[in-house]
Amino acid sequence: MKKSEIKDLICKATAQRQLCRVKLDYDENTWFAFPLITNDKLFLCANEDDFILNGYSIRRFRDVKSAEYQNGKILSMIKAEKLDEGITVPCIDMTDWQTIFTSLKDAGKNIIVENEKAEENSDLFVIGKIIKATKNKVTMQHFDADGIWEDEFYEIPYSKITSVSFGTRYVETFSRYL
Repeated sequence: MKKSEIKDLICKATAQRQLCRVKLDYDENTWFAFPLITNDKLFLCANEDDFILNGYSIRRFRDVKSAEYQNGKILSMIKAEKLDEGITVPCIDMTDWQTIFTSLKDAGKNIIVENEKAEENSDLFVIGKIIKATKNKVTMQHFDADGIWEDEFYEIPYSKITSVSFGTRYVETFSRYL
């Protein structure tokens, strides 16, 4: 699938609030989402996970290998469960990474920032709060698996980010117990 076709499909899905099945370059699994906001390089989706809305993700168009509308039985079950009616569009300025992180910081959201590309062998997974966003990078304070805030900050170049997640069960539940 050509990148222009992928982008067109996701943009149309945004306008129609259509569930999409997305395949990423670096992941063998398929990801289901309702695209909600797009810009030239990025798109924000409500994540669907086994008939539950599970927060939001922001991803890069360039990482998408293929995308298609999800029709048929799964969509009819989602409609019957009224899952699509529970979707709200978060107030995120999607102009660029800096405005995205500034919006999330202003909202007081703990987030997850990842680089999921195995070939880069970076294992980037930072969960925590945004300290500041500049033109080229975001600075974050991370908490560990015991819910302890680390003293050092992480500076993450935007070029290394494959996804940003917020409002997920994992982030929200962990954040209540910090």
